[in-house]
Amino acid sequence: MEFGIFDHLDRNDRPLTAFYEERLRLVELYDRLGFWGYHIAEHHATPLGMAPSPSVFLSAVAQRTRRLRFGPLVYILPLYHPLRLVEEICMLDQMSGGRLLLGVGRGISPYEVAYYGVEPGETQARYIETLDLVLAALRSPTPGGALTFEGEFHRFKDVPIELAPVQKPHPPLWYGVINPDATPRLAQHRVNIVSHVAAPIMGTITRRYVAEFRAAHGAAAPLPKMGLGRHIVIAERSVDALAIARRAYARWFESFTVLWKKHSAKPVSASYPEDFDQLRQMGTGIAGSPAEVRETLRRQLAESGANYMVCRFAFGDLSFDEARRSLELFVDQVMPAMEAKAAE
Repeated sequence: MEFGIFDHLDRNDRPLTAFYEERLRLVELYDRLGFWGYHIAEHHATPLGMAPSPSVFLSAVAQRTRRLRFGPLVYILPLYHPLRLVEEICMLDQMSGGRLLLGVGRGISPYEVAYYGVEPGETQARYIETLDLVLAALRSPTPGGALTFEGEFHRFKDVPIELAPVQKPHPPLWYGVINPDATPRLAQHRVNIVSHVAAPIMGTITRRYVAEFRAAHGAAAPLPKMGLGRHIVIAERSVDALAIARRAYARWFESFTVLWKKHSAKPVSASYPEDFDQLRQMGTGIAGSPAEVRETLRRQLAESGANYMVCRFAFGDLSFDEARRSLELFVDQVMPAMEAKAAE
């Protein structure tokens, strides 16, 4: 069992200069305390995401960490010029010594892509074409490689490829999953997955994924990571953890829904309730003492079949000190029990 972090980098009340510095200080703690991966969202024109250019923030992460793997979850591929994105991917993988995790997707919000002049109905086709193009460029030999591509949205002829990633043939792929029907293609291509759904649904996803993966690659092939994501707040007293979580989640939910409310719509492909108590009842939000969190996670990980735990310790208006305290209690009193259980 390994542990990672998911971070929307959603806005709080801190000035942005302080906001970025405090997030990077948390990233340094993740690195030092033994977390395996750090995944950040990409959002635009919304307080939900203060890292609309993931590569810029991740270049700072590369310099402030030594072991922590990191990456977008996800790059919204329809918004990128493929050649520019290939160059950014190669730079980040080289600058970090091969620690980049390449999350890809088409984007969840039609309003965000529309602000960029992309027709929402085209995003799936653009995503598939851009991914094929990016992977072809990353696999190209350098020096001396050249890219030729003829597609619906992009056409290139003999474009020199001068940059290459450290990880061959490309950094490992990651994808956010909510539907078990998405597993066959992902398993076929050895894509690592993360989901923030309830544990029983995650169990359905992981069982389908493992079956598809074994059929495609054999019983001896090592499984990719199947990550279970959770909002987590820990304090010495359960009552304090719940109070903090309720306050912080309310701010996060406001940021999550602001663009949808602006357009008199509701989020699609993502189900989050309005308050933390409902989130907790669903099992996708966890708050309490270390012992309570430990027992809840032990039960959920067994039910979900996940082999990777992805935590959100910083969200909404959580202060740096509140997030750090949750993190420290998790590492000291929760993580060892999860590791021991996984080994057992």
